Amino acid sequence: MAERLSGKVAWVLGAAGKDNMGQVIARRFAEEGATVIVGGRHMDVLGELADEISGLAIECDITRMEDIKHSVTTIKSTYSKLDIAVNCTGWGLLVPFEETPEEDLQKMMDLQFKGPYQFMQVLVGEMSNSASIIQISSATATILVGNHHAYIGTKAGIDHVVRGVADEFGHRGIRVNSISPGLTPSPMAAPHLETPGLLDAFLKEYPLGRLNTSEDIAAAAVFVASDECYMTGQNLQVNGGLTLRRNPTPGEIEQHVAAAMES
Repeated sequence: MAERLSGKVAWVLGAAGKDNMGQVIARRFAEEGATVIVGGRHMDVLGELADEISGLAIECDITRMEDIKHSVTTIKSTYSKLDIAVNCTGWGLLVPFEETPEEDLQKMMDLQFKGPYQFMQVLVGEMSNSASIIQISSATATILVGNHHAYIGTKAGIDHVVRGVADEFGHRGIRVNSISPGLTPSPMAAPHLETPGLLDAFLKEYPLGRLNTSEDIAAAAVFVASDECYMTGQNLQVNGGLTLRRNPTPGEIEQHVAAAMES
C-alpha cells in the first residue's frame, strides 16, 4: 500500500503522554511515510517516541508563544519545510459550572483557546502550498455534556477560529480543519471508564455501537493531512454518529453507575 504522507514533514503537538492520542497520530503518520516531529512538555516521553519513529522531539508548551516560534524555527531549519501541523493538547476539566475556580478557567483558556490561536498564528506565516493544520476538537463542542463547560466553550471557540483562518489563508494553499472525537479510551480516560456502569451510559448514544478510538482519529487525520483532502474550514465528527444523538446527562450517568453498583 502506498504511503499517503510520503515526503511530508509533520509536527504533532500534545504527544508527551504515554500512548495518548497525539502519540497514536504520530505513529500513524510515521507509518504513512511522514517525517514526524513530536512536541509537548515532557522530553523524556517525547524522546522515547521520537526514537521509536525515527523522528525529532522538541519541548513545547502551547501556552507560550516563544515555545511555538522556537519549535517551528527548529523544524524549518532542520527539514527546510513544515507540511502538516496537528494540535492534540487539551485538559479534560470536569467541575460544576458554578464551582469552576478562576484559576482553572484561566488555565483552560490559555491551553485550549489562546494556545491553539497562537499555534495557528505562527503556522500561517511559515507554511506554504498544500499545507494542513489540524486541530483536535471534541463532539462536546456540538452536543454538550454536564460539568464540562470551560472545556466545551474553549473547544467550540477555537473551532470557529479554525473556520476564519481557513477562509483567510486558503488562497495560499493552507487547509485548516478540526476533528472531533467523542469519549475516547485512553490512559487519561481509563480510570473513569473503569467505573461500573459509566461506559453503558455512554454507549447507548453511539449509533455504531462503540466508542471511537485514538486509532480512528489518527486514520481521519491521515486523510485530512494528505494531498487527497480537498477540504478546509470543516469539523469532522469522527465519533460513530454520537452527534446524531447526545451525551448522557449527569443524572443518567449516576443512575447507570448506581445500578451497576447494586447488581
